[in-house]
Amino acid sequence: MSESDTFIEEVSDEVRRDRLFALMRKWGWVPILGILLLVGGAAYSEWQKSQALTRAQNLGDAMLAALEENEADARIAALATVETESAGGQAVLAFLRGAEQLRAGDEAAAAATLKGIADNAEIPLIYRQIAIFKSYTLAGDQTTAERRAGFETLAVPGAPLRLMAEEQLALLDLEDGDNAAALERLQRIVVDAEVTAGLRRRAVQVIVALGAEPETVGDEDLPAPGE
Repeated sequence: MSESDTFIEEVSDEVRRDRLFALMRKWGWVPILGILLLVGGAAYSEWQKSQALTRAQNLGDAMLAALEENEADARIAALATVETESAGGQAVLAFLRGAEQLRAGDEAAAAATLKGIADNAEIPLIYRQIAIFKSYTLAGDQTTAERRAGFETLAVPGAPLRLMAEEQLALLDLEDGDNAAALERLQRIVVDAEVTAGLRRRAVQVIVALGAEPETVGDEDLPAPGE
């Protein structure tokens, strides 16, 4: 390689280095900013998780403190003072308050509390359906026809409380003296793939009490002697 070629190559290298340094001076802050954003985003996410955990712990502590009151009326009053911004927390508080109202013998107040959960569109659907289910299990001034219509809305395919609603409908059939309809519902519950062990056991016990034989079922689901 001639001296002129070597000189040209050295000059070219210098020019490239100058351009690289110029680009770094102009745009070097971009990767630094990216790193800062990544680190800051991770830190903010961890802070949010910590805050959510703290709020949940505070809510749990407040609930437990309210439930430690000796009298039902005092527990109801204490639960009413607990505050939470989450819809799920509001639902749990309302369920606890409704349970204490029932324990105090105030069925009308419990029904109103459950209705408040069911009518609140901000509360997750599963909580609202549980509230509807529990409200129809209260006798109150509801007629059998009203309760039946309510449970039928929860017994549709795919509904999370479908089988529990079917159980209640079977009990209503028994109240109406329609043992055949009750047995048909209970047999469907026993063989349903989604039934829990507890619900299957209750259904089998009622079927046996009615003098019928349950559909294919394991021995563990049969009622014990004397039950």
